Amino acid sequence: MTTPTVAAPRTRRPRTPDLLAGLAGLAAGAVTVGVGALVAIVTGPSTDPLVAVGAAFVDATPGWLKDAAVAAFGTADKLVLGVGEALVLAALAAVAGVAARRRWSVGAVLVVLLGGVAAFAASLRPDTGALAPAPAVVGTVAGLWTLRELLRRLPPAAPPTAAAPGPVADAPAPPGRRTFLRLTALAAAVGVVGAVVGRVAATGARGAQAARAALRLPSPARPAPSPPSGVQVSGVGPWATPPADFYRIDTALVVPQVDPATWRLRVHGLVEREVELTWDELLASDLVEAWVTLACVSNPVGGGLVGNQRWLGLPVRDVLARAVPTADADMVLSRSADGFTASTPLEALTDDRDALLAVGMDGAPLPPEHGFPVRMVVPGLYGYVSATKWVTELEVTRFDRVSAYWTQRGWSERGPVKTQSRIEVPRTGATVAAGDVVVAGTAWAQHRGVERVQVRVDDGAWQDADLAADGGVDSWRQWRWTWPDAAPGDHVLAVRAWDPDGPQTGVPADVVPDGAAGYDTLDVTVT
Repeated sequence: MTTPTVAAPRTRRPRTPDLLAGLAGLAAGAVTVGVGALVAIVTGPSTDPLVAVGAAFVDATPGWLKDAAVAAFGTADKLVLGVGEALVLAALAAVAGVAARRRWSVGAVLVVLLGGVAAFAASLRPDTGALAPAPAVVGTVAGLWTLRELLRRLPPAAPPTAAAPGPVADAPAPPGRRTFLRLTALAAAVGVVGAVVGRVAATGARGAQAARAALRLPSPARPAPSPPSGVQVSGVGPWATPPADFYRIDTALVVPQVDPATWRLRVHGLVEREVELTWDELLASDLVEAWVTLACVSNPVGGGLVGNQRWLGLPVRDVLARAVPTADADMVLSRSADGFTASTPLEALTDDRDALLAVGMDGAPLPPEHGFPVRMVVPGLYGYVSATKWVTELEVTRFDRVSAYWTQRGWSERGPVKTQSRIEVPRTGATVAAGDVVVAGTAWAQHRGVERVQVRVDDGAWQDADLAADGGVDSWRQWRWTWPDAAPGDHVLAVRAWDPDGPQTGVPADVVPDGAAGYDTLDVTVT
């Protein structure tokens, strides 16, 4: 008689504690970040470990990568960077937890290395002091202690057990597992709350915000003229861009909080005398208003990184006249409170254009994210060489001696705005009814002026559009054209603007190194 073969009982795999150790690492990482953010309330928002590391990454970003980020995410680029940084930190924290469970020294070294990177990054920030590494150091110590305590309470792996035939009810959690998870969740919650409190306190209503809320801007010695009737074309975006919708592209991960009471503008370098301007002196000066359109060099053809507003400020030429630049100077290097620099041609700050040390926007103090208390506004130049926010220093120098932030990363030195135009009506990919079709949009040629706009259908002849009223040589201009008897089918519309030197170029060019070029085109279906 044959003895039946009996299959070996199935066994469950041992429950590995690596998953729980990874959770402990995540919680310890949260504590590290939270404690660091709390300490940064005292040492300054730029010393927050996440901010310091993120800022170091931004500073090391080559031009092509910055351009790709702006093209892909627009003004949400900082949010995307923050989310990406948090995900990388979470992954590294989990790895540190697993490594520490297997061998404490390995995990601890990894945590210390991460903290050291953050401390070093904070110490490099130009707007920090001797205590810059403190948030990263204290946060690292707190994170190490949390990780150690959680791993001491890590429940052991369950031994292999034979599986009973048939349905098996879930086994109860190993002793201590529930307690461990509760402690881990508590530590993570403490870290998250600390990070939120620290960030809110760093950017909340402190001296700068309170001063802005109480500020009443003086009346301008020269008010800006009211926009003439007819500057706005129906269906096109506002001629005066609301401040809340005005584009923001800069390198600051956390908006600098500059208290006007302590603000100073230092003018030095190739000058006969150094000048220091205080906030009270600035407000007591003869301020002027001007309508100025600003544009970002990263704006693609037809893009939205451009806006027009009424600015209040002191002409930069008045301040430079007090300092008296030497004959060999040809550039002014402006510095922000957060260390950003821009190189502006000296002639653009001393000629008759309304280059301003701006304190107001749309009749109110500058919003914090747009440079409160003082920023630069220079018509005719891209923002990366002129529109320094939170400005604190003007160094009169030469292009062959000093390079600015983006110039060091491959962008051109002078950055004049290129004449551009875009189609806003109809929208790309739209379907319109056959017959007369309205085409409209905006064109700009700051400090030169838009003199003509033309539209082309497919490969046909260029047709003159009707220009809206002119709001000034430094402001953009809207336009409108009626496409007569549009025939059914798929068509391509193109637009070009003219300045006093002729039509804008139709030769496509990338935004690097000195701004995009080419015609804005629109695919439209007529039915």
